[in-house]
Amino acid sequence: MAQPFPFAAIVGQEEMTLAIQVVAVDPRIGGVLVLGDRGTGKSTAVRALADLLPPIKVRLDCPYGCDPTNPQSQCEACRAQARSRAKTALRPVPVVDLPLGASEDRVVGALDLEQALTQGVKAFAPGLLARANRGFLYIDEVNLLEDHIVDLLIDVAASGENLVEREGLSVRHPARFVLVGSGNPEEGELRPQLLDRFGLAVEVKTPQDLALRVQVVRRRDAFERDPVAFRDSWEKPNQQLRQRIVRAQKALEQVSVDDALLLLCATLCHQLGTDGLRAELTLLRATRAYAALLGDKVVQQQHLRAMAPLVLRHRLRRNPLDDTGSGMRVQRAMDEVLAA
Repeated sequence: MAQPFPFAAIVGQEEMTLAIQVVAVDPRIGGVLVLGDRGTGKSTAVRALADLLPPIKVRLDCPYGCDPTNPQSQCEACRAQARSRAKTALRPVPVVDLPLGASEDRVVGALDLEQALTQGVKAFAPGLLARANRGFLYIDEVNLLEDHIVDLLIDVAASGENLVEREGLSVRHPARFVLVGSGNPEEGELRPQLLDRFGLAVEVKTPQDLALRVQVVRRRDAFERDPVAFRDSWEKPNQQLRQRIVRAQKALEQVSVDDALLLLCATLCHQLGTDGLRAELTLLRATRAYAALLGDKVVQQQHLRAMAPLVLRHRLRRNPLDDTGSGMRVQRAMDEVLAA
């Protein structure tokens, strides 16, 4: 199995790495969309995510990796065996790749043909959504995803459950995952329904600083020459980053958000004309997770300033009379709202 590039060794792309850390602190934010030039480290950062997360406890006999301590999130089989003492184990948080050409059966699951042919038994073969439960589902070139797969993801992301009814099977299982997508906007746009499911959106560009470009190439070359030695040399910084995220996860519920800041969130979203109330809720969660990551006990305006562009830039309607970028529109609205 290929070793991922150490997250702590990623050079530049501060906004992207910050967004991934914030979502790792609070997955309820709803995932990360990374759009930008090819070859800027989008996939590298996402695949390095697993190194930042502590292992999770799962039931050994459950194909969905149910949490043995939380009956409400378990599948029907685990709930039926709630009183029995099931064997548990610690496993890494799953980070599952969804290939562009994946069939619907591979994504949602289907009839296990091997058991059907050899034993005459109708059994369910879990798909990628089952493997991603309690973890992350990563889609590279998400803007090129086929429409019927997009529809499936929207339904499952909204409900947290995957319902499969085919070939005489009727299976419902938990599928709570954080959606992480990357792509190049020049190759196509995302459907608005899927775009809205991403909590944070970041834009990455090819670095123009020559010294930074050299540093990126040097580190990547060192990693490819000897991945084990390179990972060992970055183990301490990676461990420190992991500990920081774990501390933030534990402190998250103690971070307070006062009504004045909630009013600023609502005013900012209202001024930008975002649809619904998902923007306010995501902004609340993102600012709180960012404050926890910094070790702060109360959400302040500086946390709002840092998170607002990531939460709002992909939720703005197109304005034919305003040709400025969405990031600039968010910045301009922040200056007006926070100065009032």
